[in-house]
Amino acid sequence: MTVGRHFVILGMAELPDIRKEYRKRSLDEESVADNAMDQFDRWWQDALKSGIEEVNAMTLATASADGLPAARIVLLKGFDAKGFQFYTNYNSFKGKQLLENPRACLVFFWKELERQVRITGIVEKTSLALSDAYFNSRPPGSRIGAWASPQSEVIENSEWLVYQAGEMEVKFGQDDIPRPPHWGGYLVRPVTIEFWQGRPNRLHDRLLYSLQENGYWTIERLAP
Repeated sequence: MTVGRHFVILGMAELPDIRKEYRKRSLDEESVADNAMDQFDRWWQDALKSGIEEVNAMTLATASADGLPAARIVLLKGFDAKGFQFYTNYNSFKGKQLLENPRACLVFFWKELERQVRITGIVEKTSLALSDAYFNSRPPGSRIGAWASPQSEVIENSEWLVYQAGEMEVKFGQDDIPRPPHWGGYLVRPVTIEFWQGRPNRLHDRLLYSLQENGYWTIERLAP
């Protein structure tokens, strides 16, 4: 809301006073795993046990070849020693950015544990077999949606999308719905993984793992 040349911000007066003191845990070099993926698995297991809603939600940040950044929430659908997997429409905006610039950053924020994990890495498509296996595990409605939605493109209205979904249901039915060629998985191969643990007085613990050419990880402490 504006009045003349003066901006009036409603309901924002308390913003500077919104703060949380972190006290639950600490993070030290002596207690962490030597391998970053092993350490992620430890924190992942803690997050699962804590009952966090949509524990696999993560921010995916990408950039075009000209440096234009974009970020959105996607869902982690698997991880192993190679890296982190998610699935999407390859023709989407993020898919086009990853084609131009196959690098990405992933961020998990588990506020219930006062923890954050930030991952930077190189991105590649998963195998066709892996994409098929995950696609076939999805509910029929989600599989139909992958065919119906030209993700990130401008569409007329929501009714148009519903109509497209209906057309795809007529075409495929509810059982044997193949994976669209423009839909599949990505693997983010990590280069660095930072583990952040909230601490009192904003003196947070930050441990940065960096992957070396020999396959081992170095661990360094960062100032909060």
